[in-house]
Amino acid sequence: MRFGVFYELQLPKPWNEGDEHRLFQEALDQIALADRVGIDHAWAVEHHFLDEYSHCSAPEVFLAAAAARTQKIRLGHGIRQVIPNYNHPARTAEGIAALDLVSNGRVDFGIGEGATRLELHGFGIPAKQKRAMSLEAAEQIANMMVMDPYPGYQGESFSMPCRNVLPKPLQKPHPPMWMACTNRDTIRVAASLGLGALAFSFVDPDEAKTWSKIYYDTIKSEDCVPLGHRVNPNIAMVSAFSLHHDRTEAIRRGQENFEFFGFALRALVTRDNVPGRTDLWGDFQRERGDRTGQVLHSAELGNREAGQSPGVGTPADMIGHIREFQEAGVDQVILMQQAGRNPHTEICESIELFGEEVLPTFTAGRDRREAEKAEELAPYVAAAMKRKKVMTPLADDEIPVVRASVQKVEFNRGKTDAA
Repeated sequence: MRFGVFYELQLPKPWNEGDEHRLFQEALDQIALADRVGIDHAWAVEHHFLDEYSHCSAPEVFLAAAAARTQKIRLGHGIRQVIPNYNHPARTAEGIAALDLVSNGRVDFGIGEGATRLELHGFGIPAKQKRAMSLEAAEQIANMMVMDPYPGYQGESFSMPCRNVLPKPLQKPHPPMWMACTNRDTIRVAASLGLGALAFSFVDPDEAKTWSKIYYDTIKSEDCVPLGHRVNPNIAMVSAFSLHHDRTEAIRRGQENFEFFGFALRALVTRDNVPGRTDLWGDFQRERGDRTGQVLHSAELGNREAGQSPGVGTPADMIGHIREFQEAGVDQVILMQQAGRNPHTEICESIELFGEEVLPTFTAGRDRREAEKAEELAPYVAAAMKRKKVMTPLADDEIPVVRASVQKVEFNRGKTDAA
């Protein structure tokens, strides 16, 4: 079992001068702490125009800053918006590779497409085509990171001529690729493409077991045809996260904020939004009313008991929660500690407690278990790679010449030396 921390960079209103600066700096401090205690991954989303819900619109900048402050923790785009309207595929390939070099090979590359009208319509993306646009771009991004030169492409959502896309990543053939998943259908799609599954839904252990079975059955089947140049057979699931030795205190610290996460996520797709004039936190408080300590959206949060989300409680509660995921076949639990108005000090206390009393339970024997899993899957991965249709590289005499714009350049014509 591996573990990650997860950043939307949420900032509920009202906003005060300096709040965004504080938010970013505290999040970087938290990642540095997660690195010190031995957490494996730090994941950052990419969202645009989502007031209060996510201020993480430039994760490449945020993750580069995290790379400079950490030593071991892997830095994950969870996810990068790869549709060309958001980011040209060549720019994504360049950015992923540069971050991989800066971080000494610690990058994970998750792909996604966006879901809200605020994002999709803001960049002129037709909702019905977003999946196809995303996968088309992602496959070419992988090719760009591998091929020298990239032969060029004429596609449905973008085209570009032959160019050598630089730099190339440190990890070969390219960093592990993942796909954002929210239901059984997308779990199956991720597996069919040989991508790791970033399951950004709060599900109970029984549903997690179902998702894991769908995922690994597909990985092992002939339906698996890799999108990239490597298979990343892993499934990660997000969990609420607030730890304290006193369960009541853990709930007091975390529950309201995770309820807000679910409320805001739903509100962005089910309510009208006025850009720059949201009041999500106020709306949440008004709807919550006098039901403090109860769960507004138990379906989204996967709650088993009113007032306590899985992942919110004592270290012993957390160990039991993770063991259920482990038995369900989940490879990584991503701890969503930055939500709503969680204070920085309390987030850090939870991370420290996790490192001291929870993490050691799952690190013993981990390398052996992962080696056994890799050995079991090796024949299926090899068979999947044989099914991949590889873009044909250009022979040297096939590489098109980029003609000079002028035949001769003259400098300072008609001028005399100042001396």
